[in-house]
Amino acid sequence: MKISIFLSYPKPHLKQQEDFITTIVNYLEQRGFQPRTLGVTDYDMEEPLVAIRRLMMESNGLLTIAFRRTLIEKGEAKSGTDIPDTYSYDVSGKWITSPYCHIEPAMAFQIGLPILIFREKGVIEDGILERGVTGTYLPEFDLSRPIDDYLKDPEWNQLIGKWEGHVRKVVESKGRPPKLF
Repeated sequence: MKISIFLSYPKPHLKQQEDFITTIVNYLEQRGFQPRTLGVTDYDMEEPLVAIRRLMMESNGLLTIAFRRTLIEKGEAKSGTDIPDTYSYDVSGKWITSPYCHIEPAMAFQIGLPILIFREKGVIEDGILERGVTGTYLPEFDLSRPIDDYLKDPEWNQLIGKWEGHVRKVVESKGRPPKLF
């Protein structure tokens, strides 16, 4: 029986993103995991957050792929700031991902699931995508590189291996009798 994990990502709008997800799903399945994504593998009649919570409770870990979604052609963050030692900064040419790439990992974190977040190059590091927010390393991937090269990279192998170990510990702990005191 495969290990259920929540796979979070915005619907791809580029072939490279679609191919990346297909490769990741195949990789996970070969490693004994069953990636589950609301609206792709699982459907529900409840509100999205209720359905996500249900799916999350049935999962043993979460992997988020924060793809580029919305391009900011010209923009400035903290525009017009008037607080000392606070500065605006240029976000032109940067990308925003789906809000669900923030919501779903935060939900998983709150219920204690192992999480791993990969951010596509160019996506703004904010919210849960900021380094250090969850206490785990947040790698960036570049879709201009061949996908197979990324899967051979030591960064990928070490991070996914560590995450897999945490997920397998969750599965093991579910099979143990509860502690009485």
